[in-house]
Amino acid sequence: MDATLAADGRPNEGGRLLKILGIGFGLAICIGATIGVGILRSPGLIAQYIGSPAMIMFAWGLGALYAILGANLLAELATMVPKSGGAYVYTHRALGNYWGFVVGCCDWFQTAAALAFLSVVFGEYSASVLTPNFAGGRVMFSVAVLVILSILNWIGLRSGSEFQKITSFLKALALLAFVAACFLLGGKSASAESIVSDPAAAAGVGLVAFVLGFQLILGTYEGWQGPIYFTEENRDPGRTVPRSLFGGIILIAIIYLLVNAALLYVLPMSQLAGSKFAGADALSVLLGPSSGQVLTILAVLSILGILNAYLMANPRISLALARDGLLPKKFAAVNEGGTPYFALLIVTIVSAALAIVGSFELLLAISQFFAVTIAILSTISFFVLRRREPDAPRPYRAWLYPAAPAIVLLTAVLLFLGFAFSNPFPSMCAFVVLMASYPAYRIIRSR
Repeated sequence: MDATLAADGRPNEGGRLLKILGIGFGLAICIGATIGVGILRSPGLIAQYIGSPAMIMFAWGLGALYAILGANLLAELATMVPKSGGAYVYTHRALGNYWGFVVGCCDWFQTAAALAFLSVVFGEYSASVLTPNFAGGRVMFSVAVLVILSILNWIGLRSGSEFQKITSFLKALALLAFVAACFLLGGKSASAESIVSDPAAAAGVGLVAFVLGFQLILGTYEGWQGPIYFTEENRDPGRTVPRSLFGGIILIAIIYLLVNAALLYVLPMSQLAGSKFAGADALSVLLGPSSGQVLTILAVLSILGILNAYLMANPRISLALARDGLLPKKFAAVNEGGTPYFALLIVTIVSAALAIVGSFELLLAISQFFAVTIAILSTISFFVLRRREPDAPRPYRAWLYPAAPAIVLLTAVLLFLGFAFSNPFPSMCAFVVLMASYPAYRIIRSR
């Protein structure tokens, strides 16, 4: 299809989203929005909780299964309501204006907070290599990467999507190279043998410890929902969106399992468990003093892909809200390149400001609470639409209904409760924000 066609099939003259995306972008946004530095950081703490190599690998596989169950219901929602904007679109249709507004605001907030956090991490890595003696180096690089990527996406959907494909491919390639280096250069550790030969250790893992480690794993898988934010801009969403979700999750799971197997091959469990940066420790064993440069390259590639993915997704949340009168119409303005440019401008300014002042830690913790809230309301919306609109066209129908979606809902509720009890202050702040959303909603609707 011609790149100048809008999402409604008419020639684009500005003001409408472009319908130019396919399976390549879907896989790239799924992988790019998910795989980050967390896969190199979190295995140490997860190993400390779980302790058994066999159970560590099992837990990472279980995380992939949970993501696939979530993709199963989101694929149906996305193909049933093929509009860009993510979970807001489905919640709005199923539960109405207010709950749609809640989900849209939660989604916008968590992506903006993530943009600020990731840009700061990017700035720290870049400044440590390029300007180690310049006090303002971190802020300079943090703001610069947000501005440059925003300009790239301002130009249009095509430039942003191509950059996403490149960074996602390079990120996956770099992690596979890390895995290969571990197996080729690493000395076989005792923990590698016990992946399959220590059932007693696996049986001794406590339930609470396993749950705590599994929570971290689910956080590392977060982001696979990327393709649903661009459904309207897909040439064939009924086929491409489900394939992007399932294919992306499978590729992510393969990379995660390989990375963990590689870490277990290089590091003994006593060193892996509790490591603050397991990837750095493994590279130090393999490469010695030069490991820092390799780690920086891996981190920068990972962060660039996620930053671009969130900068592409966030404005489409604002656009969807504005279309339904829940934000000023200016947020729905789209340029000739197919970018919601005003919405992009606002999220760039907010994220850059947070990155400059560095006061986003609490916001990031609150956003984790919001992420679980979105998962619960999205799953409830799935059940509501199945019951209320049973005959609506569904190019993809979720399998194992209602058992599989019910497992997703139950797990999301348990995660919600677990986060509330383990992080009481951020949860309380998030609850206050949710309560304040109703008067804010009434003010916006009245205007």
